[in-house]
Amino acid sequence: MDWRRALLSTLRSRRFWIWQIAGVIIYGLPVVVRFATGSNTLPILSLLATPWIDHYVPGNLVEKILVGAFFPGGAGAIAGEILISNRTGSALAGRRMYGARLFGALAYAGAWTAFQFWGNLQNITGPYGGNIFEYPTVYPLNLLIAAFAIFTPTVLHYIKLGATRVRRMFADSKN
Repeated sequence: MDWRRALLSTLRSRRFWIWQIAGVIIYGLPVVVRFATGSNTLPILSLLATPWIDHYVPGNLVEKILVGAFFPGGAGAIAGEILISNRTGSALAGRRMYGARLFGALAYAGAWTAFQFWGNLQNITGPYGGNIFEYPTVYPLNLLIAAFAIFTPTVLHYIKLGATRVRRMFADSKN
């Protein structure tokens, strides 16, 4: 299959859209909270705050890892997996699957980084007094998080399997 048809097939995939929409929502929740509260710290995740290391490692590292696992990393990983799978015409497994996920995650993170850089140059101030876009020295960390986000779909799959087993176990114990 050519790239154009593979892309169109990807855009028709339910799994693709679930990851894209859920990823954007998860990414947007902290943003909405920051704008609603006018504070840069999040109520619950501020308990897990890490010390700032210059501009390279932000104080909201836990939030950054949790959010980055879904968008742009996780959403890009799924997009890459589905696109390459559609292109080859067969389901991917093992190294090929994770390679496709890495391609997608880094492509998404690279595009998102370019957008963040453009936004940072605009110097738009948020209600908490700082630029609403990330500082450029954080971008390598974002790419690293995206690279590890290729495992997010697998981890969520195993969590879903475990929850299903527990639910069946309780259903069987009631009968």
